[in-house]
Amino acid sequence: MSPKSAGQAVKAGYTNVRVMLEGEPAWVKAGHPVHAAYGQVCKGNIVLVDLRSAGKGAGRRIPRSISMPFSDFEDLYDEIPIKAPVVLYSDNEEETLIAMRILRENDYKKVSMVKGNIQGWTKLGGLLEQGPVVTEVKWQRILAKGEVSLQDFLKALDDPLETFILDVRTAAETAEGKLANSVAIPLDEVCSRLPEIPKDKKVYIHCTTGARAEMAAKELQKYDYDSFYLLAEVTCAGSECEFLD
Repeated sequence: MSPKSAGQAVKAGYTNVRVMLEGEPAWVKAGHPVHAAYGQVCKGNIVLVDLRSAGKGAGRRIPRSISMPFSDFEDLYDEIPIKAPVVLYSDNEEETLIAMRILRENDYKKVSMVKGNIQGWTKLGGLLEQGPVVTEVKWQRILAKGEVSLQDFLKALDDPLETFILDVRTAAETAEGKLANSVAIPLDEVCSRLPEIPKDKKVYIHCTTGARAEMAAKELQKYDYDSFYLLAEVTCAGSECEFLD
């Protein structure tokens, strides 16, 4: 499970908890499908794509869906902003998997499916709507509470007097490389090493994907730190790090 889910499991009383530190990027790299959470489909800042025919979409569809029939998908997908989280569904599992592969092969980093497609959504009791389909994609990036943009994070790297860069990856991960002006404290040691984190600076936190960074930021906020997290894929070699938001 993810670090965030593992933390929730521990709080719920589970003791035999294991984490895939490489997270979703490694899972995706291996070619596995990813499913969107129910709340993300309902309210998330996503592009929700209905791969069925426009006729089926007009009859019943998941609210907020954009109609991109599978037969035309390769001609239409580039209307989706490259950085947008995309959630796909159809009534045909194979078509959904193919569309997911097309997006991944064309550098879309955040692609998932509605679990069980529209059949699964209906079984969950998910809302449906009908009427003329929507074909225009309208999406804008919205930062979550406590999240910092990649641009602002990179600016913070050049301002050590005002900012503190915290790397919450494991010791094994940081051994392969880390930002020269960052301090490495693994997520599970943050609370026990609070004296090493200054309160008179803004704390900017990163990990490999952002999941652990978000958890660290929220934990530090409990102790009145002015903390922010970066939601981005980060890979480091030596003192050079590459960021993909």
